[in-house]
Amino acid sequence: MNSYQLHFRLSYLHHLFTIHFLVLFCFLLLVACSGKKENAIYEKVDSVKVSQAFKFCKKNDFDTASCFFVDMSIHSGMDRFFVWNFKKKKVVLEGLCCHGAGKGSTTSTPVFSNEKGSNCTSLGKYKVGIRSYSQWGIHAHYKLHGLESANSYAYSRVVVLHSHNPVSDTEIYPFHLSMGWSLGCPVVSNRLMKRLDSLLKNKRKPTLLWVYK
Repeated sequence: MNSYQLHFRLSYLHHLFTIHFLVLFCFLLLVACSGKKENAIYEKVDSVKVSQAFKFCKKNDFDTASCFFVDMSIHSGMDRFFVWNFKKKKVVLEGLCCHGAGKGSTTSTPVFSNEKGSNCTSLGKYKVGIRSYSQWGIHAHYKLHGLESANSYAYSRVVVLHSHNPVSDTEIYPFHLSMGWSLGCPVVSNRLMKRLDSLLKNKRKPTLLWVYK
């Protein structure tokens, strides 16, 4: 093999290696991007919360197909009401959610309380109860039963899941939701409430709603 042939072969191998490297790099980049997209879905609800919620639902004979999460640590102009599907392992519905206006709560900093007459959001797990008429939104609400010491007065405070016409169907960040639309109730948009209503009307077991920060 003369020097020209050797040079040609080395050049060919170098190009072949470069092509293989680029193909591998593109493949790994694609996998990484896909992973990031999937993780973004899961990051909306903490995996520990999901696990705890499923164990709670199973132990207490709640619905194990789906549950509701409300993350009050999220900016009020961003989606923070999430419907989690346990089987699909992902958020299937989401939307804005108002917090209570009491005890000096502001648009950016909610104050939480279980005190009667506080007009505040109460943290904790709730059982979504019966459907009833509402003067607000789509004219339907669901009773909420507080299951923890932090929200034990929810039912007597008439804290219910309902909608309100002014609540946007889409995120409004960096703006916040207006104060006064909730006196402690998790208040959502009409469009989201219609979807929740359809979902809840078909449930044979109670649904878990978990409000946390």
